Amino acid sequence: MAEHRHKRETNARKFRVRVPKAPFVAAPLALVATLSTVGAGVLVASPETQDLLASSSSTTTSSGSQSLGAAVDLSDRARVVSRSGSRIEPLSEIEKMITVQATAKAIRRADTQLWTTTTLNLWTTPQEATAEKLGELDAGKKVLVTGRSAAGRIEIVLDGKSRWVTSGYLSDEKPDASPPGLGGTCTNGTSVPSGVSPNIAAVHQAVCANFPEITTYGTLRDDGEHSQGIAVDIMVSGARGQEVADFVRANFSDLGVNYVIHAQQIWSVDRSSEGWRYMEDRGSVTANHYDHVHVTTY
Repeated sequence: MAEHRHKRETNARKFRVRVPKAPFVAAPLALVATLSTVGAGVLVASPETQDLLASSSSTTTSSGSQSLGAAVDLSDRARVVSRSGSRIEPLSEIEKMITVQATAKAIRRADTQLWTTTTLNLWTTPQEATAEKLGELDAGKKVLVTGRSAAGRIEIVLDGKSRWVTSGYLSDEKPDASPPGLGGTCTNGTSVPSGVSPNIAAVHQAVCANFPEITTYGTLRDDGEHSQGIAVDIMVSGARGQEVADFVRANFSDLGVNYVIHAQQIWSVDRSSEGWRYMEDRGSVTANHYDHVHVTTY
């Protein structure tokens, strides 16, 4: 009987199922779960991150911790994200000038008042491409200026707000209340050729009568409107030149004027509501009409 029990116990041990210990099962399962999560992350990652993970997985070794560390390299992923920050464009000098903080500071410090010598357009910024016109400022107005200028415009303070006007038309002295009339005769001995239009002859007569110190008028020549006898260059510059330009503009209807150019500004009948408009730089004092007033008539 003893021998029989011993044989049965031997057979039982032979068919006993061996249960592995928990740590040996948990480690492979954890590794599989982790790699599954990483794999899912690759599907939604950026192309750069996918390349990094693919490269790391190709060098996986038999050690689970070594493979996982190579696949998820946080330092590489941080470098990919940081590259986007370098694409931010810095502000230009004018953009820095017209920020809310810089503008408020300029308005607080403004302490100088000047007179407008002609009707001026009011702009939101000095930049011609982005500036919005807000109306006009009449001649003979005293305005507060900040001293800041850019792109051919100067900043003034109007009703506590920053506005920009064309530079060159503000003066320390109050201008005359009204331009001179058309009356009077030319007494300085100047004249214009007989080949010019009646309107050009009228412009010369009026300017000569009211500005007798001007003795040079350029009319007929071999280019553009001058060759047609409908244009004249009145050789005068500075503040006096602006007075002449404003005089011709004020009497455009009686003189048959089409448009006037002076000091890189143009005024035209068809866009009269816009006042004086800034013109692009043509490269020289004469080409920009700083040393003369150009008048084209109908």
